[in-house]
Amino acid sequence: MPLHLEKKAIRVLGVAESFRKNQEYSTLAGVVMRSDLIIDGFTRSKLKISGSDATASTIDLYTHLRRNDVNAIMISGSVLSLYNVLDIDEIYLKLKIPVVALSFSRSKSNLAENIESHFSEKVADEKIRLLHKLGDSTRLKLETGYEVFVRAAGISPFASNRLLNKFTLQGAIPEPVRVARLLAKAVAESS
Repeated sequence: MPLHLEKKAIRVLGVAESFRKNQEYSTLAGVVMRSDLIIDGFTRSKLKISGSDATASTIDLYTHLRRNDVNAIMISGSVLSLYNVLDIDEIYLKLKIPVVALSFSRSKSNLAENIESHFSEKVADEKIRLLHKLGDSTRLKLETGYEVFVRAAGISPFASNRLLNKFTLQGAIPEPVRVARLLAKAVAESS
């Protein structure tokens, strides 16, 4: 599905998670929101903390919606649930819609070293391969004056910036991601 940024009410799936370190699984929440900021759907799933299921769980989150009117996916982060690394290219290839993974600051730690110290060599190698596949993030300045760091698939940095501006009222966090964070936290706390 092509992304028509000129449309008034395109829809995105905002994705975020919530967890505590002592849990086995984190809550992954999705919020479908139109660019006029009307919430149009919810979904949820779970991720294995320190697992390797972030990509599959994100695809499942979208698939369970059973919708064909979602134009893009915005994800809070590209490394979820303590080193559960996303493959945003795979998400894009399977779903055929653009994917924008957001960070709100540049990572100051060396994730590859942290992964090597927490996992067996085989598991660490796969996580580090995915980390390298993500590549460097692109810094974008939003109309709100804030900066975000983006890794994207199926969408240019220019179009990513336009998309984020459509959904960001204030600060740096687009509304679909902000509401998904609130939903994930509420579901995680009630579990």
